[in-house]
Amino acid sequence: MTNSGRITISYETRASIVIPLTPGAGLPTHSHPQHQLTWVPTGLLTMAVDGSQWVVQRSRALWLPGGVDHAVLPGSSCAMLSLYFEPYECPLHWAAPTVLDATGPVGPLLSYLVELGDGPGVADRRARATAVLWDLMKPLSVTTLPTILPTDPLALRIALAIRQDPADSRDLADWGRELGASSRTLSRRFRAETGVSFTSWRTFQRLSAALPLLGAGQPVARVARAVGYGSPSAFVAAFRREIGATPAAYFGASGAGPALTPP
Repeated sequence: MTNSGRITISYETRASIVIPLTPGAGLPTHSHPQHQLTWVPTGLLTMAVDGSQWVVQRSRALWLPGGVDHAVLPGSSCAMLSLYFEPYECPLHWAAPTVLDATGPVGPLLSYLVELGDGPGVADRRARATAVLWDLMKPLSVTTLPTILPTDPLALRIALAIRQDPADSRDLADWGRELGASSRTLSRRFRAETGVSFTSWRTFQRLSAALPLLGAGQPVARVARAVGYGSPSAFVAAFRREIGATPAAYFGASGAGPALTPP
């Protein structure tokens, strides 16, 4: 355990691991010196890394460089498959979390490597399969959504309320009347501490909340209502503006259903 309360783990004796997860029972913030490649063949989970969230599901795997603090937040019951690589043995030099296309042969190859286990006599087979994996791994272009929480007590109270209920439609004037502060003061505090306006922050939070729902295959209209949009078209427009693609295109490009990615 580090002084900051984050857990440091070493997987130097494990090449792979499978962890069954259920909603609400994830893994706390931790790190390990090994690089990690995570995938879930069914269901989905969210990896929280440095203020951003990355959705992992059938069509998308996530590469995490060694030493990066991360937490695992399952959005459904799933089995998290993870492979671990010592940095000195790895030909890849991705310094930041990287989303990978897990369609085609990549998913079955990840399953094969996990099923090999860590017993004697598998080193040669693991090395051959891993060499193929390096050739097949293709990064996907994704946009992360920053949802940094403010530290000012009043701004933080607002932010936590929106995180709890993204459909909360109160504006800063409404919040100001409730908290006894002017909307101008609250606006300044939000921008100073998050780097964006209150409106932008709420949009990012709403889209971040929508990503796991979309990733689970929920209809766009239902997701739009759940995160506070009056119509599917307004939600899709915001998604396209901030993510750069529609929800269907974002996941459909990788062979997934009409759905999505991260806070």
